[in-house]
Amino acid sequence: MRTSLPLLADSDFPAIRRHALNTVQVNLGYLCNQSCLHCHVNAGPTRKEIMTGQTADVVVEFMHSRAVSTVDFTGGAPEMNPEFRRLVEEASALGLDIIDRCNLTILNMPGYEDLAEFLALHRVRVVASLPCYTEELVDQQRGNGVYEDSISALRKLNQLGYGVADNGLTLDLVYNPQGPTLPPPQEDLELEYKRQLDNRFGVKFSNLLTLANLPVGRFGSVLQSKGQFTGYVQLLKDSFRPENLRGLMCRSLISIDWQGYVYDCDFNQMLDLPVVREQQHLHLRDVLDQNLMGHSIRVADHCYGCTAGQGSSCGGALEADDAKTELVS
Repeated sequence: MRTSLPLLADSDFPAIRRHALNTVQVNLGYLCNQSCLHCHVNAGPTRKEIMTGQTADVVVEFMHSRAVSTVDFTGGAPEMNPEFRRLVEEASALGLDIIDRCNLTILNMPGYEDLAEFLALHRVRVVASLPCYTEELVDQQRGNGVYEDSISALRKLNQLGYGVADNGLTLDLVYNPQGPTLPPPQEDLELEYKRQLDNRFGVKFSNLLTLANLPVGRFGSVLQSKGQFTGYVQLLKDSFRPENLRGLMCRSLISIDWQGYVYDCDFNQMLDLPVVREQQHLHLRDVLDQNLMGHSIRVADHCYGCTAGQGSSCGGALEADDAKTELVS
């Protein structure tokens, strides 16, 4: 696989700094039951990197010691890590908002039949990938049969109350473009998703999150192989909106890899651009009692993916105001 960092590192992206920390995003490993074309993590069934119980202990200690409001579990398929349920239970006991970035098909796999009920019991917010409302495009991006399996999983979540009422069981879907283009307006696409899924399957959900594909990992490698990498990065740069700098997720989030090392975001994690102090990679245990507010964020050209157009973050479009603002760090 081709690496993207040499093509991104020489960047003129504005310098930015951290605000107060409110979210810790924990990557439990790259093991996944799927291998999606757009996956920046390069996750798949043969990946061996998963978080150990010892590292999960540090995550638990961090949740107890720091005043974060949200813990965001991702992967791979985070649910395939044996420590996933313990971590959810610990976060639930602390009253934290819990996010599970779920690929949906895991809910139907043998050995995970009770997973949906577990998530509902702990009132976990499910953020589920469904990159289109049509079968052809979903299976093209994620594999044959994934669409049908995903609809089945969504129905299971709906039966538990997810996405169907104002009961705190939030079910959000995630849209990714099929190729080197920016997402369409989030609000308009959400209305179409809801109409299509309800009319065809009776499926309901809470919100649609539109995410731009960043030119890293598997997607970055595909762009290079097709000769589209440079053009896509230029599109991101040409679509830069400075007002989106205010809402970047990296300003209030830290990303933890499966070994416990700290990054400014999940994309920096995949590019191996860790948070550093005195030329040393920071581990989560190093920041148990350290305030990173004001710390410089490591940037490269991939950061333009989060500031292009309507903006993009793990919470969907930034939906920045049209008013121009000064570039501030």
